[in-house]
Amino acid sequence: MTLPDEAATAGLGAAIAGRLQAGEAVCLSGPLGAGKSTLARALVRALTMADEDVPSPTFTLVQFYEGPRLKVAHFDLYRLSNPDEAYEIGLDEALDEGAAVIEWPERLGGRLPADRLDVEIGLLDAGRSVRLAPHGAWKGREIGF
Repeated sequence: MTLPDEAATAGLGAAIAGRLQAGEAVCLSGPLGAGKSTLARALVRALTMADEDVPSPTFTLVQFYEGPRLKVAHFDLYRLSNPDEAYEIGLDEALDEGAAVIEWPERLGGRLPADRLDVEIGLLDAGRSVRLAPHGAWKGREIGF
């Protein structure tokens, strides 16, 4: 699909949030500046509050949020050098207690969560391209966007 602007990216984040369940992950990949953080921010706000402060966890690596329906953890794995580090900072626990949004999931190597929606974002001259690939419990689930 094509997302023409930031509002469309936020709409996709909200649509994904509406279908996200405990134990599942949304894995966001794409080049720097593709809109991974914008989509993650919209997803977290849809699960918490519309005005929730959602800073990029580039330096903290993870931010935790408590929503009325679901806890969610936002991971930015860009600075990781070893997949084990993601589990040391709480990826397993985040999935046990709620859901996770993971930027730079390729840093996990072959240790991706089984129940996940891969969201690959690409840059276009106008807007962004997005490819969704469901795995595990996400298979067959409509996003409705």
